[in-house]
Amino acid sequence: MSLENIRLATTSKDRLSRLKRTTGITQWNVLCRWALALSLADASTPLVREVITDSNVEMSWKTFAGPHGDLYLALLKQRCVVDGLEPTDENVSKTLTIHLARGIGYLGAHKEMTTIEGLIGSVTTA
Repeated sequence: MSLENIRLATTSKDRLSRLKRTTGITQWNVLCRWALALSLADASTPLVREVITDSNVEMSWKTFAGPHGDLYLALLKQRCVVDGLEPTDENVSKTLTIHLARGIGYLGAHKEMTTIEGLIGSVTTA
């Protein structure tokens, strides 16, 4: 596991493919950023602790994070600390994988989040 390359689980890829069609957002990284933010905003611990990243969707950390890589890294390290984990590279990477999977699940499970308006609304009501 590494932050250099991020690979998604097949179930996450399938949900994101549907979201790409319904929202019109064509970039994996943009949807993944939304998903990560949604999951990190949820104070509860993700139920799934192991994610099998078996899809063919892979992106570099730079592509995922864009110009805000330092911010995303800080948020992931903070979440590690909150969850009682030392913010090592391995723990940060695992935290990213788990929260991406949960956040993508949130995006795919809520009907209102299948449109751009719904995504924006989820942020303004949080």
